[in-house]
Amino acid sequence: MRQHGGVTAAALRDLADRYWEARLEASPLFATFLGDHRYDDRVDDLSTEADHAQRTAWLGLLAEAEAVDPGDLDETDRVTRQLLVEELVDAIAGIDARLIELASDQMQGIHAELLVLAGQLSAPEPAHAALALERTRKLGTMLDQAADRFRAGLAVGRTPPQATIRRSINQVDGYLSSPLEHDPFVRLAGPEDWEGEDAWRAQLQEAVTSHLRPAYGRYRSVLADELLPHARSDEQPGLCWLTEGEELYRHLIRHHTGLDLTPQELHDIGLHEVTEELPAQYRVLGRRAFDTEDLPEIFRHLLTDADLRYRDGDELLDHARQCLEEATAAMGDWFGIVPKAPCVLTPIPDFLAADAPAAYYTPPAPDGSRPGEYHVNLHDASSRGRAETASIAFHEAIPGHHLQLAIASEQTDLPSFRRLSWGHTAYVEGWALYTERLAEEMHLYRTDIDRLGMLASDSWRACRLVVDTGLHAMGWTRQQAIDFMVANAPVSREEIETEVDRYIGMPGQALAYKVGQREILRLRAEAEARLGDRFRLPEFHDVVLGAATVSLAVLGERVAAWSGAA
Repeated sequence: MRQHGGVTAAALRDLADRYWEARLEASPLFATFLGDHRYDDRVDDLSTEADHAQRTAWLGLLAEAEAVDPGDLDETDRVTRQLLVEELVDAIAGIDARLIELASDQMQGIHAELLVLAGQLSAPEPAHAALALERTRKLGTMLDQAADRFRAGLAVGRTPPQATIRRSINQVDGYLSSPLEHDPFVRLAGPEDWEGEDAWRAQLQEAVTSHLRPAYGRYRSVLADELLPHARSDEQPGLCWLTEGEELYRHLIRHHTGLDLTPQELHDIGLHEVTEELPAQYRVLGRRAFDTEDLPEIFRHLLTDADLRYRDGDELLDHARQCLEEATAAMGDWFGIVPKAPCVLTPIPDFLAADAPAAYYTPPAPDGSRPGEYHVNLHDASSRGRAETASIAFHEAIPGHHLQLAIASEQTDLPSFRRLSWGHTAYVEGWALYTERLAEEMHLYRTDIDRLGMLASDSWRACRLVVDTGLHAMGWTRQQAIDFMVANAPVSREEIETEVDRYIGMPGQALAYKVGQREILRLRAEAEARLGDRFRLPEFHDVVLGAATVSLAVLGERVAAWSGAA
C-alpha cells in the first residue's frame, strides 16, 4: 500500500468510493444504467428536500477532500483529489443555481431522459425484474416532482422558452400516442428464458397504463396549461431576459467548459473561425468537388444536390455502419490503448426522432452487459445529406466518444467516479470534435464530400460559440440565431431549427465542443513543439485518454508533464 506523508492512498480511495456510492444512491436510475442493480426498485428524488440533503452531504465530502494535502500524494492520487474537489464544488453550485427549475426542455427534461433511458436499462435476473416492476409504478413521482420544481421556478420569474416547451409537448404527445405493446417501459429487457416473463410483462403493462402514462398526461398538462402561457417568446428566448440570467449563464459557461471565459470572448472566437479560418478551407475543397470557390454556392450544392441525399433510412444506416467498421479497423494504428467493449449502431426510437439530434452515443455498461451504442436518427432520412454522416460517425462512435468513454470505464485501477463520470463536458465533447479532424489524418474520409461534411461540422460548432452567447448574453431572437447559422454553416434549416432550440434549452452546453477541441489542439501543438521528432501521436492520445474523464485543467497538467514542460 502506497503511503504519502501520513495520508494513505487507501484513505483517499475510500473518500472517492463514498462519494461515488452517494452519487448512485442519489440517482438509482443511473446506478441501474451502469449495471448496479441494488437500487432497482427506487427512483431519483427530484424534490427540494432531496436537494438540501444532497447539498449537506456534498459539503461534508468536500471538506474531507480539501483537508487532504496534495503535496503528500502521487500523480494519480493528486488528480483524484483535484477532480473530486472540482466535481463537488460544481455539484453544490448546480444545486444552489436550482437548474432543475428550468429543465423542462426537450433534452434535459425528465420526460425525455426517462424515454431515452428506458431502452437502455435491463433486469437480467427475476429478482431484478420484480424490483423493476416496483420502480415502474413509481416513475410518475419523478414527473410530478419535476412539475412542482417548474412551478416553483415560474413563481419567481424563471419562465421557460416557448420553443423548448413546444418541443417537449411534442415528445410527450408522441409517447402517449405510441402503441402500448411498443412502450419502452413495457419492453424492458428482462431475464433470458424466464418462464415468468409473460406475467411480468402483463404487470409492467398495467403499471404503465395505470401509473406512468397518466403521470405523463399530468406532466403534459403542466407544460401546456401552466408553463406555455407564461413562456418567453421566440423574441426573448435567452437567459439574459431573466432577472438573474447573466449570473446563471456565467455559471453554466464554467460548468460546461471548466474555464473562466466571458461570453464576449467566446463570441469573438466563434466569429473568427466562421468568417476567417474556415472559408479558405471550404474554397479548396469546393473547387475540387464543385468547381467553385464561392461559399454560398458550395453550401447550396451540399444542401440541395439530389445526388447528395439519401434514398431512405436503410441507405443512411448502411453508410453510418460502413464508417464505424472502417474506423474500428484503423484505430489500432493511432492509439496504444483501445477499448474492449464493442460499439453498435442503434436507430433512435420514432417517438423521439423528430425532436432529437442527428445522432448521439451512450457508453457501455461497466459490467459488460451492454455495448457502447451509436444512436442514429432515421427521421425523414431522404432529407438528410450524405456529407455529414462520416464526421458524425467518427464523432459519436470511433475514434470519438466510444474510444474515450469505453476506455475510461475500463480503467479499473481508478476510482469509479473518474471512470464512469459524465461530467467535464468540454473534455468529452472537445475530444469527439478533435477526432473529426483526426479522422482525416487517419484517412477515414473517402471523398471530398465527406471532407466538406467535416468542415460543415466544424462550422456548426464554431457557430455555436456565436449563437449560444448571442442568445443568452446578447439578447438575440430565435430567428437571429437561425439566420446566422443558415448563412454560415451548410446544415439544413430543419436541423438548424432543432439545434437552435437545443441551445435555447441547454444554455452553455454547446460551447463545450469548440472550447475543448481548441484546447486539445493547443496542447498537441505545444507538445509537438517541445518534443520535436520524439513526438508520437499514439502516445499523446494515450496521455489524453489514459486518466479517464478529466477536466481541461487536469488534461493540461498531464500533457505538460508528459512532454517535459512541467
